[in-house]
Amino acid sequence: MTKSIQIPKEPNMPEYYETVVDKFFFKVRKDYLYSPYDTWASVDGDVATVGVTDLLQRKLGDIAFVETEGPGSSVEQEDRLGALESAKATVDLTCPVTGEVIEVNTELEDRPELVNTSPYEDGWLLKLRLSDLEADRPGLLSAEAYFTLLQKKANEELHKLKGLKG
Repeated sequence: MTKSIQIPKEPNMPEYYETVVDKFFFKVRKDYLYSPYDTWASVDGDVATVGVTDLLQRKLGDIAFVETEGPGSSVEQEDRLGALESAKATVDLTCPVTGEVIEVNTELEDRPELVNTSPYEDGWLLKLRLSDLEADRPGLLSAEAYFTLLQKKANEELHKLKGLKG
């Protein structure tokens, strides 16, 4: 008789939706909220940590420079919150939620590559004191809904690339 055992997960390990499109592997954190513009918000009480998705950082390639609004700035949902610069492009970032900037990730000044290596953890951009999360909810996607959108966007990009090569 064999006995199956379950190995418990490490207590604070985040869970992800994961997919492979062609040779690219993408992750979406299950406990975050997302904008359709490839930014995320992790909400803890009245504070949201904001960053960019795995899809956006992969699309841009190696991030060379990160610019964000500074502490004390107010940003509305869907307003520009900053920009990412890579060898491929400079992209304006859209804020997923409304609030006042209370902290920026100063680590990114010297290590912008954290956006690439850890987009959902160490590569966060800024923290906001939320104004009204409930008013912002209609413009946000659940992780599952964003994962579906990511798969669609990734496949569209792949078809564009194959169209250019073929």
